[in-house]
Amino acid sequence: MGNTIKHIITVFLIIINYSNSFSQDLVVYKKIDTTKLYLEVYSPKNVDATKTYPAMVFYFGGGWNGGNRNQFERQASYLSKRGLVCFLVDYRVKNKHNTSPFESLIDAKSAIRFIRKNASAFNIDKNKIVASGGSAGGHLASATALISDYNASTDDLSVSCIPNALVLFNPVIDNGPNGYGYERIGNAYSKFSPLHNIKKNAPPTLFLLGTKDHLVPVETAKLYKSKMEEFGNRCDLMLYKGEAHGFFNYKRSGKNNFDNYRKTLEATDNFLKSLGYLSKEPKIIIE
Repeated sequence: MGNTIKHIITVFLIIINYSNSFSQDLVVYKKIDTTKLYLEVYSPKNVDATKTYPAMVFYFGGGWNGGNRNQFERQASYLSKRGLVCFLVDYRVKNKHNTSPFESLIDAKSAIRFIRKNASAFNIDKNKIVASGGSAGGHLASATALISDYNASTDDLSVSCIPNALVLFNPVIDNGPNGYGYERIGNAYSKFSPLHNIKKNAPPTLFLLGTKDHLVPVETAKLYKSKMEEFGNRCDLMLYKGEAHGFFNYKRSGKNNFDNYRKTLEATDNFLKSLGYLSKEPKIIIE
């Protein structure tokens, strides 16, 4: 980390060494009363302090009710070895903090602002930040890019929360009357639902979905892609035949799910290469 900003956040920093020989930083990015919210940072080995790296920010799924930031730890581990600085994000959820989906989005925006504001400390390029997530976490990732409302009063709003690219794993992007979460969102969906707030200059997007997803219909994903393209935005939709919600997870229903995990991670790798965020070589083995 850069020396200047490092001293500011050192009190919130815990270094954890893992057997795979690269370290992770656990950083508090936000405090609400007695609640601390963390970023778990996966950095490439042998970071060159004279260079900057693209960043990828992961939001876990769980219906804004529960979940754990560890959901995407394998993806973060792989992509950090490929040359990205990856962040696994805590945010407030109903079961743990008695909060609504709105607080979840507020926190998701705060996380990107914190990361971008401290870009030099993390050795990242603030103009190459990718937001990603699964299910409700996919909603949060897309909403940081598309939703104007729901900002923390303590955030520095001069720092943009809009990511430069999106990788969405079966995201619940329709929160309208026929979509996911409407019973909790209500008429606020018009300012909360990504599908209803697509606009020009939205970040290039990769949308990964199983055709048997019971929460995100294929028709909704196709409509999202169509609306994105109507505004001149890039949206790559990849459909996985016969796969259900959560198909991309390394473990699913307590069993290994390596094939789908590998396929979606390869798709992510290829998408990021197309943006110039990853080099074509070397290719790291997915494990």
